[in-house]
Amino acid sequence: MYDLKLCGGTVHDGLGSRGVRADVAVTGDRVVAVGRGPGPARREIDVAGLVVAPGFIDPHSHSDMVPMMSEPQPFKLFQGVTTEIAGNCGYSPAPMDDAAAREARALFGDLAAGAAYRARSFVAYLDDIEAAGPTNHMAVLVGHHTLRLTANGMHRRPTPGALEAMCTLADEAFAAGAAGLSSGLIYTPGAYADVEELVALGKVAHRWGRPYATHMRDESDALEDALDEAIEIGRRARIPVQISHCKAAGRPNHGKSAVLLEKLRAARVAGVDVRGDQYPYLAGGTMLHALLPPEALAGGAEALLARMTDPAERARLRARAEDPAQAVAAGLWRQVSPADVLINRHRDARTVGRTLAGISGADDAWEVLCSLITADVNAMIVPTMMAESDLRAIMADPLVGIGSDNGMPTGLDHPRTWGCFPRFLGRYVREEKVVDWPEAVRKATSATAAQFGLAGRGWVGPGAIADLCVLDPETVGHEGTYAVPDVRPTGILYVVLAGEVVVDCGEFTGGRRGRVLRAGHGERAAGKAVAR
Repeated sequence: MYDLKLCGGTVHDGLGSRGVRADVAVTGDRVVAVGRGPGPARREIDVAGLVVAPGFIDPHSHSDMVPMMSEPQPFKLFQGVTTEIAGNCGYSPAPMDDAAAREARALFGDLAAGAAYRARSFVAYLDDIEAAGPTNHMAVLVGHHTLRLTANGMHRRPTPGALEAMCTLADEAFAAGAAGLSSGLIYTPGAYADVEELVALGKVAHRWGRPYATHMRDESDALEDALDEAIEIGRRARIPVQISHCKAAGRPNHGKSAVLLEKLRAARVAGVDVRGDQYPYLAGGTMLHALLPPEALAGGAEALLARMTDPAERARLRARAEDPAQAVAAGLWRQVSPADVLINRHRDARTVGRTLAGISGADDAWEVLCSLITADVNAMIVPTMMAESDLRAIMADPLVGIGSDNGMPTGLDHPRTWGCFPRFLGRYVREEKVVDWPEAVRKATSATAAQFGLAGRGWVGPGAIADLCVLDPETVGHEGTYAVPDVRPTGILYVVLAGEVVVDCGEFTGGRRGRVLRAGHGERAAGKAVAR
């Protein structure tokens, strides 16, 4: 007798095949049969008229510290996501020494979900989140920022021995189970790295068979050059490349989706395994200080604050930010207007939920920006930068999957945190028909599993891990807005996590049943390796 059977749904295998009506039978944490009438089960759920799909896999998550929150956090399960890949954009909570942890708390502490970054190795971090218990499965990339902070501090140029130390730390992280290497080259200290540094780290990833995920050096004026750099790193290091949150940002660059997609295709023809991910929104989410040129953060948080309170430095940085010749090193200031920048996290609650234009009023927006950063270095923003036509063109391409780029599931975060996958399925699949259902499911499942080596996940069939999502194709969606983002998605009725029903009739069943997926270490459940 099976443990669980989902009866009579339309099964999408995650590989792009047409949906077929079938039962899905589960024993333990594995799918053991897919077909008509495979036999009885201890629990049978009638899912006629519903879609049965592999659990969705989010390739671009910032949930690194979410397991450390005091309560289980089912915000991804409510979207049908069973596995997420954290450690993106160069930010991972380890490996850090004491000095790196202090700087991380100062510069991107808001990503710590209320916990505090502290000195620890990558294996100790994985042990800690496993002990705390993730609510869904998690794999984690090792971040370039973190490697650089620990080996080189906030210095712009590598100090003697720093690159070798970064490579050693990366090697240790991959041995511990890091799922790949990530970079965030518009942010510091990663922005200070040259191609040679990234290729050297990529070669370490190659030895372990791990991919490279990059928030490229530029997604706007210098998009073409940034793509060429990412592809060069993949070619020279001989590693798969994941272009994070594919976009053409800033009004002057609307229409560049065609260039982006052509470069991805050409790179693949040339032998580089490059793909991408995308969130279905016109606004992004980032740190407020990302509007500044990266050089503003040279030397760390204290140096940044000194510059923000120095009128001559503010003027110099403004000239740099507004200089069209400084496409790569200018920050995001020229890509948005003050009306496009929504403050969603700041120490001064009076600013939250307001635009930079609204806060500035008749005052100079640049000066107000500098004052806001001075008041809270960790402040976060939601900047509107993309065009609908580019979003749809990128979404329709088979090389680009779906990834949320979520923030913390608290406060006025971006709605993608709570609704990325249901919004994609409801608006762009059911209503707009940008892609059909088989392709939509593939984009949310096997497309990511293949890139990140998640064996047994991202497909439905005998032998697959029983991570499953059951959704209503007529009602799936998300009504969250930038003003009210934390709305529960609709249409996600059942989620099965390694054989356990964790969302039942749309409700979270409680508990922390997720696994920490350590690359090269096999499956682990309840702190023990699972025999295969």
